[in-house]
Amino acid sequence: MSAKPVSPRQTASSKAAAPKAAAPASGASAGKASGKSGTARPSAFVADIDAIRARARKHIEDGAITASYAADREAVIRLLNDALATEIVCVLRYKRHYFMASGLMADAIKSEFLEHANEEQAHADLIAERIVQLGGEPDLNPDALSRRAHAEYVEGSDLRDMVKEDLIAERIAIDSYRAIIDFIGDKDTTTKRMMEHILAQEEEHADELADMLDGWTGR
Repeated sequence: MSAKPVSPRQTASSKAAAPKAAAPASGASAGKASGKSGTARPSAFVADIDAIRARARKHIEDGAITASYAADREAVIRLLNDALATEIVCVLRYKRHYFMASGLMADAIKSEFLEHANEEQAHADLIAERIVQLGGEPDLNPDALSRRAHAEYVEGSDLRDMVKEDLIAERIAIDSYRAIIDFIGDKDTTTKRMMEHILAQEEEHADELADMLDGWTGR
């Protein structure tokens, strides 16, 4: 079948119905469409760099503490010194339990006591370093450690009692450290992250000690 001839009117009307091609974007619109910043003005943060540089030159004796530090520094140092005392007391308790452990399950549990003692010492070191960064002094006075510590120093009468007392101490540390984290909030994110790291390990300790009590078969 041969094609019908197309009239000039039909051709003109087809052209009129065809959509027009979009005009190329220009200026800021073009930059936005292409994902490029183009000539966009600097952000407020970039504009503040000069002010940050100027502030950094003031009070350089404060070290890591700048004007943007929002927490109550003295209160944070006091709380950290209490946490430091808690960790030191826990180290001493775990060390005594490590040396005094005896009985059927002693060999398996002694290694846990020693591992926990070493991790608690690492926590104490982290806390002491942060206290110094905040312009404070780690309070390691032996006469005050047990008084300021959240957890108690309980020797335990036998191996099972030692595990129980260590678990109680870990549970005390977990709740008190959560309270410290809540108090600090986002006003001191460095200290908050440190305490969250320590809290996570205290929870691991508590879980391991609870498993020991659950599977207890003798003294």
